[in-house]
Amino acid sequence: MRVVLIDDHPMFLQGMELLLPKITDGRATVVAATQDAAAAAGLVLRTVADLALVDLHMPPPGGVRAIAAIRRTVPRTRIVAMSGDEHPEPVIEALRAGAEGFLPKTTDAEALLTPLLSVLDGWSVLPSWLLGSLITPAPANRPVPVRLDEAERRLLRSIAAGATTTEIAEELHVSERTVKRLTAALLRRLRVTSRTEAAALAGSTGLI
Repeated sequence: MRVVLIDDHPMFLQGMELLLPKITDGRATVVAATQDAAAAAGLVLRTVADLALVDLHMPPPGGVRAIAAIRRTVPRTRIVAMSGDEHPEPVIEALRAGAEGFLPKTTDAEALLTPLLSVLDGWSVLPSWLLGSLITPAPANRPVPVRLDEAERRLLRSIAAGATTTEIAEELHVSERTVKRLTAALLRRLRVTSRTEAAALAGSTGLI
């Protein structure tokens, strides 16, 4: 796992550079770091990073714009936003800009490994306190915003039922890579940013 850090706190950068290789037994390596949000996309591109950790509260242009620039420049790189506070508004902006998840900076280093690996596996990761801000009750019988074919509806039902990537691959008789590609395409069609939001939409449209 090649990781790039975008953060304007030198102590946080130094700590992550030391701790990530240690807690992952060398599976994760910080290949570059910058305190300049404007340089983030170029740095991620040059280092061929698998994952970018981006602090939301940085000097202009800021963390959210850095995330948007990374998403445009290096679409395959996964992005996780981080912050020292728990205000949902910047996090929601980061998710809309292209982040796959959010982790508070208060998270213990040892607890970072599982969510980071989950992000690389195609999942979105969010703390539980944030879910209520992202998912609001939908009106009954809300229509699906786009016309889905039967294969897409089947995939959406599986996601809503909480099936893992592996379980869906076995059910559809395709590879896990194909499931990830189909899931990403479905999320784009539904105009949602995560499996959790897709599940909420499935529930409001009567698919489960």
